[in-house]
Amino acid sequence: MTTSEPFIVGVTGGLGCGKSTICSVFEELGCALFDSDRVAKELQLSDPEVIKGMRELFGDAIYGQDDRGELTLDRKRVASVVFSSPVKLAALNRLIHPRVSREFRKALLEAGRRGQRILLKEAAILFESGADREVDAVVVVAADMERRIQRAVEKGMGTRQEIMRRIAMQWPQEKLIEKADYVLWNNGSREELHKAAESVLLKLLALTDSAGNRT
Repeated sequence: MTTSEPFIVGVTGGLGCGKSTICSVFEELGCALFDSDRVAKELQLSDPEVIKGMRELFGDAIYGQDDRGELTLDRKRVASVVFSSPVKLAALNRLIHPRVSREFRKALLEAGRRGQRILLKEAAILFESGADREVDAVVVVAADMERRIQRAVEKGMGTRQEIMRRIAMQWPQEKLIEKADYVLWNNGSREELHKAAESVLLKLLALTDSAGNRT
C-alpha cells in the first residue's frame, strides 16, 4: 500500500514574530505540524551524540540534573554564547540539523499514513539551514520590530538589549520576505490572524490539488 506525501509548507520568521501562534492557527485549520525547534530541544536532552557534541561545544557545565535526577540543559547559557559567536552558532546548527531532518522524514511518513494534505515545518532557520529545499512552499511570519522585541521580552527571552542583539544575528526580516511565497503579518488580533491564515491555507490547498498526490 502506497501513501501520498503531504504538501510541505515551511513556516519561518525572526525572533518574536509569532511563528508558533501562526502554526497553532494552521493546526486548528487541520494542518499537521513538525516543530523543528522543539525537536531540536528534545534531541539536546535525549540523543547521546548530540549531548556529547553539546558538551564539546559549550562545556560540561551546561548540563545538570533536576530534583528527579533527569538531565537538564542551561539553555540561557547556550543562547548567550551562540548569539554572540557566529562560529559557535554555525557549529551548533551542523550538529543539530541533520538529526532534525531525520526526525522530519519520520513525521512526513506518519502524516502521509494519516492522510494529511499539508505538513507544516516550523523552523527559525529554514533558509539558513538549507531546509527550504525540502519544502514545497514557504510562509514567512512578519511583525513590526517593536512588537517583536516586546513579545520576546514578555516571554522571558532576555532584556531588550539582549533581544535586539539576537535579532541582529538573524537574517533581516526584509530578506526573509523576499524569499517567501506567502507573508503573514502578525501585528493585530488573533481573529485577524485567523482570517489571514485561512486565506493563505485556501491558496495552499489549491496548490496541493494542482500538484497532485506524490507517492
